[in-house]
Amino acid sequence: MKTMLFVRFFVCLALVIAIVAPFTFLVPKPLMTIVDVDVEPATVKVVVQVVEKVKVIEKPLHKVNLPDFAAIYDIPTKKRQFFGFVRPAIEAKNNQLAEDRSKLEHWHEQISLGLGLTIEEQTSLQTLIKAYRINKEASTLQQINDLLIRVDIIPTSLVLVQAANESAWGTSRFARIGLNFFGIWCYRTGCGMVPGGRNTGAKHEVAAFQSVDAAVSGYFNNINKHNAYHVFRTIRAELRAQDQALDAEILATGLLPYSERGVQYVLDITDMLRHNQRYFVKLNSQQQTASSD
Repeated sequence: MKTMLFVRFFVCLALVIAIVAPFTFLVPKPLMTIVDVDVEPATVKVVVQVVEKVKVIEKPLHKVNLPDFAAIYDIPTKKRQFFGFVRPAIEAKNNQLAEDRSKLEHWHEQISLGLGLTIEEQTSLQTLIKAYRINKEASTLQQINDLLIRVDIIPTSLVLVQAANESAWGTSRFARIGLNFFGIWCYRTGCGMVPGGRNTGAKHEVAAFQSVDAAVSGYFNNINKHNAYHVFRTIRAELRAQDQALDAEILATGLLPYSERGVQYVLDITDMLRHNQRYFVKLNSQQQTASSD
């Protein structure tokens, strides 16, 4: 009986072992297989957009056939051509001023002698009074005295070197586009060319002219009328009073307000006057020869 029980127990144990054994020795399969694989990195294309800066070519604001001074590499040739180009307009303006001044001196003498002016002379005088902004309430004699300080010539050599200095011998943008050889400003929108380095909020432009005569007249009006050049006109009047020649270097000392560089600007102008004397002498000789012919 015991033997049977032992046998049954052993059989049951063997059956349990047989059922459980397969599961005991199995290695569970992973839910995900991780495999190391060498992968080449993807090539990333970076598109760089190159923006080319387009150079805007400004068209001249005038119809004058301006020489290409920048293309003249020989310095003496460039100087002669530049001076020769600008000089006729300067001389024409000085001749006009000399004629007006001669009239004023005659009228001054007439009034000083107690003689009156003709209707035509009075009309001419009123035109000058208005043009040069002379006090309308002053006496006629005082008005003429004030005009004699303003209506006067400026040495051609001084005007020439200022034109050369301000326009880089006719090669500057303002000279080429607007015939502005003297760096003259204007304050009406569209009156000229906007400076590239103009400060934010500034309203000024560099004036544009239609002719060389107009550009030169603008320069003379600036010197002979603007309050900034009162000292220049005073020096010129003193030289006249002492019967002295209108020396360009002496007059240049009255140009301190012309440039922000002040004293250095005056030194540059006087230096240019000295270094270019030979060109002024040649031009004077040519003029005298032409006059004798």
